[in-house]
Amino acid sequence: MEDLRGELGHELFPLAIGDVAADRRALKELTGQLDDYLLPRLASIDAPLLAVVGGSTGAGKSTLVNSLIGADVTRAGVLRPTTLAPTLVVHPSDAAWFTASHVLPGLPRVTGDGDGEPGTLKVAATDAVPAGLALLDAPDIDSVVAANRELAAQLLAAADLWLFVTTAARYADEVPWGFLRTARERSTALAVILQRVPRDALEPVRRDLGRLLEENGLGGTPVFTVPELDLPAESTRLPADVVRPVRDWLEGLSADAQARAEVVRRTLSGALDSLATRVPALAAAVERQRAGADELRGLAGGAYASALSAFDEGMRDGTLLRGEVLARWQDFIGTGDLMRGLESRVGRLRDRVTAVLRGRPATARELRTALESGVESLIRAVADGAAERAVEAWLATPAGRDLLECAGVQAAGRLGRASPELRGRVDAAVRDWQGYVLDLVRTEGADRRGIARATSFGVNGLGLLLMLGVFASTGGLSGLEIGIAGGTSVLSQKVLEAVFGDQAVRTLTEEARTDLRRRVEELLDTERARFTALLAGVDADPDALREAAATVHARRRELPEGKAR
Repeated sequence: MEDLRGELGHELFPLAIGDVAADRRALKELTGQLDDYLLPRLASIDAPLLAVVGGSTGAGKSTLVNSLIGADVTRAGVLRPTTLAPTLVVHPSDAAWFTASHVLPGLPRVTGDGDGEPGTLKVAATDAVPAGLALLDAPDIDSVVAANRELAAQLLAAADLWLFVTTAARYADEVPWGFLRTARERSTALAVILQRVPRDALEPVRRDLGRLLEENGLGGTPVFTVPELDLPAESTRLPADVVRPVRDWLEGLSADAQARAEVVRRTLSGALDSLATRVPALAAAVERQRAGADELRGLAGGAYASALSAFDEGMRDGTLLRGEVLARWQDFIGTGDLMRGLESRVGRLRDRVTAVLRGRPATARELRTALESGVESLIRAVADGAAERAVEAWLATPAGRDLLECAGVQAAGRLGRASPELRGRVDAAVRDWQGYVLDLVRTEGADRRGIARATSFGVNGLGLLLMLGVFASTGGLSGLEIGIAGGTSVLSQKVLEAVFGDQAVRTLTEEARTDLRRRVEELLDTERARFTALLAGVDADPDALREAAATVHARRRELPEGKAR
């Protein structure tokens, strides 16, 4: 049971998927019953029996408790909601068990005179309650205050025995029957106290209530009737003879250890059996959460995969050879010389480029800087687009929309753009790539007999030409740009081939392009992680839940017989 409780302790339903409110409510109810009843009862099978007095608004629960005790231990009145804090009435010999927070550990204990504050449990000890039995006056199950309704359900789930109080005017209401059907489903020990029954209608009302109990699978439930009485308005108790049948039944139960043990085992077994349906239902809801998280991961992944494809296209379509790079290329080689060179022998132009590479380092640096800037701008642009598409895709799903709303408007706005840290990462990645390209040139030149020729061109110059070769394509260009880009491609390739050979140039270009793509992919993966980090909480394992519940069911034979003391 403790292992199962541990599995239920995770955040199982962080995403707005399906009827998530019902899933969260079911989880809260189950963990509450584990904490408030199942674990404490299993830890001490012989602990005092807890009877919770519950029912509808104005049914007379507090008045009944006071009448059974013969003292005003809980406040009753005409104002609703009447019960500010539940009152637990115990025999002094059992007080230590209940004040030690074994049962209902989430409710701080209050003792002494006066009413407890909301959210507390008032414990009153009196010899009027038989040892081995405690009575708990619960809030109204249909209270106008939501916290009271939730507390009433929590207290009933923590009970060994329900004393369900209703009236002749309200016994057919649907809200009480919802609770009574829950008692049936969980085999909770139950007795019904029907109050304020006109004397001339005692038998017809009792028969009709019996019929409803039978139809709802609760035939054989003990039913006690309390006739309608003309009592003073300030009265807080019923006459002793009116409640004597209920009191005698409870005293008989408390005096019979075996009977109390049977009540405990019936309710305990029913609660354990209910796990066979309640836990798998939660596991199925967890699977829906995981499927929803996978969908959101897929949407974010798709947005960033599209960004990588956009970068690939940017490497192929000549985009990076426009604008500043194009201008710096013209400065570097001279447009007129280039165009004339394209019309004459490539070898003659190659000689001219060689001289430029050796003699115009400043212009080469400007071209390299322009190319670097262009690559960085392209990476940031595709990252911005991916972030925007990912946010739009998430907002189109209830789960993604809820997740972004929980993250806050500002966080969602930041997610819709590339992270502020991306610029620095991009700068470093491009610089490292340029260093990698230069290392390629050095390594290839060192492996060849023409190392002197490579040295004459200069590693930096050859590296620059190799970088240009990565992006030199005529796709997407027009007019003069085609000529210049095409000339760049031919010129870069021919110079490199003169040093390394045509096959080596193709290999070098592909290695440089692949390395840059890998670095960009890593940058985009880091950006995508901002989205997937929001899904880190969706990590519950539905199979672990099922296995834990199955283990509890398999170990049921170990449930001790026990005798309530």
